[in-house]
Amino acid sequence: MLATPSLPPDVAMAASDRVFYEQLGQRLAERRKARGITQVQLAEQLGVAQQTLAHYEGGTVRIAIATLADAAKVLDTSIEALVGSSSDKRGGKRGPAPKIQQQLERIEALPKARQRVIAQVLDSMLASSS
Repeated sequence: MLATPSLPPDVAMAASDRVFYEQLGQRLAERRKARGITQVQLAEQLGVAQQTLAHYEGGTVRIAIATLADAAKVLDTSIEALVGSSSDKRGGKRGPAPKIQQQLERIEALPKARQRVIAQVLDSMLASSS
């Protein structure tokens, strides 16, 4: 039977952290794909191996905060958006984000050109409804 290589202690994580890192990795992958960037391209820009980036996106390895900051910059987003925290906390209400908030977050992940098209459509619709 083949032995599974163990990760160094600084990158291995407790089971309680796994959900957080899986969600972080999912958001990282979503924003990378929305920007039309491959894993290889992003890995090169971050100075890590493609396999390491795949582990970040899979949530199996912790990402260093400096690397996370670089990823946010490359992906034209914020660290808060990647880790899933919101600076406004929606007025302290509990529960899932309203549908419009979820849509806005998805739009934020799109390339700037697509964001502008959506903004123009919304502006047009709002102007015609007034």
